[in-house]
Formats: sequence, C-alpha cells, structure tokens
Amino acid sequence: MAGAARADHRVLIIDDHVLFAESMELALSLEGYDVRRLEPPEEGGSMATLRSLALRANPRTVLLDLDLGRFGDGVNLIAPLARANANVVVLTGSEDVGRWGACMRLGARKVLPKTGALQQALATVRRLHQGLPVVTREELETLLEAWARDRQANDDVRRRLDLLTPRERQVLGALIEGRTVRAIATDSVVSEATVRTQVKSILGKLEVSSQLAAVGMANQVGWKQGA
Repeated sequence: MAGAARADHRVLIIDDHVLFAESMELALSLEGYDVRRLEPPEEGGSMATLRSLALRANPRTVLLDLDLGRFGDGVNLIAPLARANANVVVLTGSEDVGRWGACMRLGARKVLPKTGALQQALATVRRLHQGLPVVTREELETLLEAWARDRQANDDVRRRLDLLTPRERQVLGALIEGRTVRAIATDSVVSEATVRTQVKSILGKLEVSSQLAAVGMANQVGWKQGA
C-alpha cells in the first residue's frame, strides 16, 4: 500500500548537474516515487521555458538547484511552483543563510546544502509525502531573520550607490568591467588626475577604502550602470 501511495507522489528534479540528478532520480525511484527529471532544451530557452516545463509536469514535490547554469538563478522558480501547490525543496551549494531565508520567504518548504543532500532530500520527501513538517518554527525564524538582515544591508548599499553622480556611475561601471584609471581617462579624454578624483569621490560615498571593495559592493546588489 505504501508503495502504491508513493507512486502517486510525483517528484520533479530540476538540476543541471547530471550525475547528482541521476543519483537522486535512482534513489527516489527505488523508494517507489514517480520521479521525473526536467530536461531543458540543449540550445536556447530561458527561465520562462523551465518554468513552463516544470508547471506542465504537475509535480507534488520539486527538488530544485539554485545554480541552473545558463538559465540563471533557480530562485526565480520557487514562487510560481509554490503557487501551483508544489512542495519546493531547494538544494544549493551556497552557504549564504540570507539567501536560504529568501527562498523560504518565496515559498520553499526546505533548503538543504548540496553536500550530503541525497539522504537529507530522501528524508525530506518522505516527510512531505506523509504530510509532516520539514522545518521547525525556530529554523524558519532564523532564516527569515537572516534574509531581513541581508535586505537591510543591501538597501543601505543601494542608498549609497544612489548618491553617485552620472559621471561617477560611468566610472564605477568601467571599474566593474576591469578598466584601469589610465584606460578610463583615455576613453573619456580627461586626465588621470581627474579620474582619480572621481574614484576618490566614489569610495567616499560608498564608504569603502579600495576600488576592489567598491566593485564588490556594486556586484553584491547586482548594480548596473544604467539601472
């Protein structure tokens, strides 16, 4: 009876690491679940393509990797899958608990580290199949608090970036592209001293002490020059 019940529980695996996905598929199939692996197009396609394929599979549980290669960040699939009443279990190599909290806030039922995830994922699918909770209130609160802290920090970074003048934004964009002060000066037909003054102003407004830190701060929040 248990095997038949599990056969009605469709598990969809969305992971572009083939060996890991195949191992997960085999392990779940041996336990009697109806397991599918999402097969993205070899060429072309987008996150919207993956979303459409995933929803069409009508899964009860989804094992979702966040790093989907050329398709981007799997976090974009969490909310639509959760709205479709799928149990989303995130598998990730990221140790950023703020990012884990963001996944939970979007509707994920559980976030598991990719290292050693096989047995944990099997146990989580079993509990979901049985209608049991897979995360404690304390775990959820800890992750959501981490997300809130990250959001506050990122909002502060964006506030500082908003202080930059149009010219300073251009210079920061060039630094992100790996351009040197000399190259920026040449491209802009200004002196290196002028560019250094602009860089100094950027560092002051961002409250950092190096060009590398300024670039890292901008990348942290996905800042784009034209945004």
